[in-house]
Amino acid sequence: MTAPAPAPAPRLTRRSLLGGAAATAGAAALGTAAAPPAFAAADRTVDVAVVGGGLAGLTAARDLVAGGRSVAVLEARDRVGGRVVNLALANGGFTEGGGEFVGPTQDRVKALADSLGVATFTTYNTGKNLLYKDGTRTPYATDGLLGSVPPVDAAGLANAAIVQSELDSMAAQVPVDAPWTAAKAAEWDKQTFESWLNANAVVPSAKFLLDVACTSIFSAQPRELSLLYVLFYIAAAGNESTPGTLERLTDTAGGAQESRFVGGSQQVPLKLAATLGDRVVLNAPVRSVTRSGGSYSVAADGVTVHASRVVVALPPPLAARIAFDPLLPAARDQLAQRLPMGSIGKAIAVYDTPFWRADGLNGQVVSDSGAVRSTFDNSPPDGSYGALMGFIEADEMRAYDAASVADIKAAVLKDYVNYFGSRAASPTSFVVQRWDDEGFSRGGPVAFAPPGVLTAYGPALRAPVDGIHWAGTETSTYWNGFMDGAVRSGERVAKEVLATL
Repeated sequence: MTAPAPAPAPRLTRRSLLGGAAATAGAAALGTAAAPPAFAAADRTVDVAVVGGGLAGLTAARDLVAGGRSVAVLEARDRVGGRVVNLALANGGFTEGGGEFVGPTQDRVKALADSLGVATFTTYNTGKNLLYKDGTRTPYATDGLLGSVPPVDAAGLANAAIVQSELDSMAAQVPVDAPWTAAKAAEWDKQTFESWLNANAVVPSAKFLLDVACTSIFSAQPRELSLLYVLFYIAAAGNESTPGTLERLTDTAGGAQESRFVGGSQQVPLKLAATLGDRVVLNAPVRSVTRSGGSYSVAADGVTVHASRVVVALPPPLAARIAFDPLLPAARDQLAQRLPMGSIGKAIAVYDTPFWRADGLNGQVVSDSGAVRSTFDNSPPDGSYGALMGFIEADEMRAYDAASVADIKAAVLKDYVNYFGSRAASPTSFVVQRWDDEGFSRGGPVAFAPPGVLTAYGPALRAPVDGIHWAGTETSTYWNGFMDGAVRSGERVAKEVLATL
């Protein structure tokens, strides 16, 4: 299915979204925002108000405009992109502070990027990975029989292979559009992923591998997640013709981390927003949605939008902070109360060169200790400077939520020295993005389901409430939690709304 062509771009003025032609290159690269559009100072009446200027909301707006409807997109931040953002570096470059990777079967975000002229390049994956376990550093090749699986003991590898196969088999039984209807949904939803792992990953090294996979995917501990939710997430790591697998979620080559966007991932929402022009209003957090007769008033800071329909394209726990009148159905509100955000930060150390490449390493680490337990080479495509990106996730991120940047930097660089040697101790610059402390996200990469949530409240996830419709990556049936899922949700909700107007 092809997406509708983007609507013709309105004329961009000095006060429009990207701040003028002279500034577009820098703004697009870095995700910086100029003054908010003049439109933000006045009320507006449109067909559809879209709450949230991330990939989901912007995609929905694009398709609604292509369908002949007027829209206004209200974004709380001073930028578009949501959980996708480029961060400025001291050397004049940039790095991705949020979602950045794309891979096979992520068809919709790739189609969107292609339509906007945003190319991809292959994530640096030449050389050996590193396993850091029990204080020992072990390089290992990823092109052998084990692929990208870290070389733990033989018993652990065998046990992990059995567990992975069983998870894929169970996931194949979960309908991606309604996981709560799976034959064993009640059984799987009443237990945590950890309780299931404890019964099946019986070799300690196998449990270590699955624990690392869990925190890397969800930024949550196995004890926090419903087994049914994990199985759904695996099933969703595919498309309409390709079943999802755990391997596709975790792998670089052939997996979800295979490629990155030239110019940084925020190029996609920035360029998409540019096609919408002054329909996008920044610095406009929505405070309330009020229905009066057959229309809605969406009140944000500095602007109120009157619309026949409302699309809320926010993570469920953030959407629950909006005051709705009349109240949302109890099931929808209770669902939102029970879907917490993962805990995640990204720490990027910048160096004059990607020195680890000369040592035959690809910059990817799996570790059992430290603040950072998985890393990637985040250098630009030309390798003109080096950038090591480390994920701080789940319990590790929570441990540093109140820490200073200096304390986080010290902990991260200690890990990088353990992994890559003494040269890692002296970066030319260092940036960290703590999503837990980001006011309009409060965590990431996705709002996840603990036990009992999907079977009790799942049907409320996408069900419209009168003229209010729900989007966001958490509502996607494929690639839930990823940029592709966000785009898919925007496309779905636009069709849903157009059918009602």
